[in-house]
Amino acid sequence: MKQAWIVFTKELADALRDRRTLLRILIPALLMGPLLLAALSGLIASLEERADRRELMAVGLENAPTLKNFIERQTYTIKAAPPDYEAQLRATKLLEPVLVVPKDFEAQLLAGEVPTVEIVSDSANQRAGAGVGAIQRVLWGFNRERASLNLAMRGVSIELLQPIDIQERDLASVQARAARLSSIIPMFIIMAVLYGALSAALDSTAGERERGSLEPLLMNPAPHGAIVVGKWGAVALLGMAVALLSSLSFVPAQWLLKSDSLQAMFQFGIEEVLAFWLLQIPLAAGLSAMLMALAIRSKTFKEAQAGSTLIVTAISLAPMVSLLNPGGDAAWYLWVPGLAQNTLMLAVLKGETLRWGQVLPGVVVGIALTAVALFYVARSMRAAVAR
Repeated sequence: MKQAWIVFTKELADALRDRRTLLRILIPALLMGPLLLAALSGLIASLEERADRRELMAVGLENAPTLKNFIERQTYTIKAAPPDYEAQLRATKLLEPVLVVPKDFEAQLLAGEVPTVEIVSDSANQRAGAGVGAIQRVLWGFNRERASLNLAMRGVSIELLQPIDIQERDLASVQARAARLSSIIPMFIIMAVLYGALSAALDSTAGERERGSLEPLLMNPAPHGAIVVGKWGAVALLGMAVALLSSLSFVPAQWLLKSDSLQAMFQFGIEEVLAFWLLQIPLAAGLSAMLMALAIRSKTFKEAQAGSTLIVTAISLAPMVSLLNPGGDAAWYLWVPGLAQNTLMLAVLKGETLRWGQVLPGVVVGIALTAVALFYVARSMRAAVAR
């Protein structure tokens, strides 16, 4: 252990001495997540502000005084759409959907026919698409009012239209509703672990081989196991340190939230930071060992970088599985590195209490990956010395 400690301190000092690499790792880990969260809150705030303005853009609404009267009674402000509204919607210059009313709307309505109105939007224009629902709700309200008036004029009870009373009850907590919007946070922290360990893992193996300093190190009387453990400890510590800093960066990021509703729902404090960091320890240990195992056979740092793309791609895509599966979280999620940590961190954001049965699979997989990968690294080093 003394020899492993010596190697550990040496590798840690070498990693911290390379300030340019540290800055390339720390700046994205500390800034990208909070800035994206702030941008998301800005988008939500702009949508809330637009909903509060209650503006409706229309074409031909002067042909439908009945509908216009109803919309104005709903406290909406009616704006005329530009003549080239379709082109502006396609070009994402117009950010609101347009209600198009036909010229014979009122005549058809008085004749008992069903006039057709259009809500023109562009599915590629997300800001415009977000306003379609509000216009639909206004038109549904107009339909209900007209149907009620027609029944009342014929002496039919309006209650026949509503034989049952429907009420919604949302079981999700405030934190669970906020987690739907802040689900990007776990992904950024997982990537911070990966990139925090990546450079140090490649440099301590393939980098030293390229510089010609690995073979002299292996000629020392220190056991190869001690050398491997010392190098792995420094790499894993860097990954965990970057993960901790990335988690801490979301605490002041809450001050940047522009949406009052999101700011009230999103609560990320020291308890969440500690939980996130503890969940990353098995992942940091396993990933560090796997990256070293991939790089130990490489002759150059660039070759090791190319080989590590497999792990980078797999870990970055793992959290997407839960987004693409509408059936809910499966039990096997907890056995997949990256996906397990993403699932558990989302549970923390929802305010759920984690059980040991949820945490242990990730710990077992992390220990198993670490043991197998470090054994392979040690055996590769012995083979290098034998040659």
